[in-house]
Amino acid sequence: MESVKEYLSSLTDSELRPTALRVALVVGSILFSINHGWALTQGQMSRDRWVAASMTYIVPYMVNVHGQYISRTRRQKPVTSLKT
Repeated sequence: MESVKEYLSSLTDSELRPTALRVALVVGSILFSINHGWALTQGQMSRDRWVAASMTYIVPYMVNVHGQYISRTRRQKPVTSLKT
């Protein structure tokens, strides 16, 4: 449970945020265009569709932060040497 708390706190980490925001902007925009572009251009964006559209940006942000968090925690673990 501790690692979940650490991950959740890493979502606002100032070191991880810039990369995650860039990824969310690019990936989210691509997904938004695919999933909601037609509805937007036709003026058919309902409240439910806007909620779903916001998730197309939130999910890539969270996935990117998770990747950075895992990478950071693996680098911080002490390496045990193998003695033969």
